[in-house]
Amino acid sequence: MRFVLPALLALALAQPLLGQGVKERVKDSYRTWNALLERGDAQTVRGITEGLLSREALTVSTADYGEMQAVVALRDVAARACVLDGSWEEGVAHLQKAALAAADNLTVFQGTANRIRKEHDASLVGWRTAMADHEQRLKELEALPGLTEAQMKLRAQLRTSLEEHRAAVAHSEWALKELDLVAAQLQKERDTYAASLASWQAFLDKEKEEREASATPAQFVADKLLQVKMDDARPRFERLAYGRRLLRIDPANEDVKRFVAALMGSDPSDEDEPAPKPAPRKKTRSKR
Repeated sequence: MRFVLPALLALALAQPLLGQGVKERVKDSYRTWNALLERGDAQTVRGITEGLLSREALTVSTADYGEMQAVVALRDVAARACVLDGSWEEGVAHLQKAALAAADNLTVFQGTANRIRKEHDASLVGWRTAMADHEQRLKELEALPGLTEAQMKLRAQLRTSLEEHRAAVAHSEWALKELDLVAAQLQKERDTYAASLASWQAFLDKEKEEREASATPAQFVADKLLQVKMDDARPRFERLAYGRRLLRIDPANEDVKRFVAALMGSDPSDEDEPAPKPAPRKKTRSKR
């Protein structure tokens, strides 16, 4: 198996879908979480996101597609934190729930959107019929050689009503386009999470085969560490995630500990080394 981690999503939320509740928490903290992950601090992000998922996310209504989309994004961040922490099975579990939530979110939204669409379509038929009638009556009035006061009043009323109907039609057409845009976004998220989940499940299955084929877990770790070290063109996130994964398989491996520490910019041996003793001060002769 090549040293290549399947992609996790890191999907940002669309601004029109953001509001209060979980959405607001994700919106406010998304950049901070990403920055922590870039630094390699997986446990902090994992603690925060999994805490939110175990508390506030449980109260989200499946009928609120915006809040549900925020839960999907929250699970995405939790999954990436688990992967960076070496807990790949837990990351895939989050990804699986994210994929399921994304699919449910699209289904619920489509049901709501279909009802709204029917209402707009019915209104559009009525408004366009009325507009055609108004335009015809205005055409007939304007063709007259002269208008009475009542006819001029009727013409003004028809023009006002026609403008109101045009505005209503424009609003409904805009609303229908927005429904299409949201549906397309939710469908993209569903498909992307499904593909990412399938990729990760296949990746873990392959890793399991390689571990079973290896003589010992320690041998598997030693071989894989050499591969990770050689592929230094890979992003730091992937190398760190793989290093921590290998530590979970063989926690006593000192080479892996040093590799992970180096990626984090520290030396695990520093804490074991005694502090250097200060140099003895030279005695100076007192001047008489």
